[in-house]
Amino acid sequence: MDTPLRKDQDVPLRGIRANIVQSIRAFRVQDLQEAATALGHHFLYANLAHAQTKQDVLDLIAQQFTFPAHFGKNFDALSDCLTDPLHKSGPQPGFIVVLEQIPATAKFDKEAREQLIDVFRDAADFWGERKIPFRCFYSFL
Repeated sequence: MDTPLRKDQDVPLRGIRANIVQSIRAFRVQDLQEAATALGHHFLYANLAHAQTKQDVLDLIAQQFTFPAHFGKNFDALSDCLTDPLHKSGPQPGFIVVLEQIPATAKFDKEAREQLIDVFRDAADFWGERKIPFRCFYSFL
């Protein structure tokens, strides 16, 4: 028996570009996780509420994204982990990434936050060039 085609409103993340980094706004984490499942995409989630410094942020992302032990804990290493090894491991279905409660502290200031978001923008561009969806949603603490 054939399954009916989904109506446009049933398509997860309808109207959201395939390669974008944006504020989480009206989305709930649970809805994004369900969308990733429905689309067959990888779901990467990091809650950064307890981070105070750049090192804390990178440690939490590495733990929650299950990066390898040799992760260099700098923005270049983060970029590499989001792109190169995954690309080399074969075809990828797509990614939905959530960075929740990025800190706004004296030790993780506006410049550091922008650098972090830029890493994810670069990853979105990398995957976009390969026609692989990479959507990243973030919120600030």
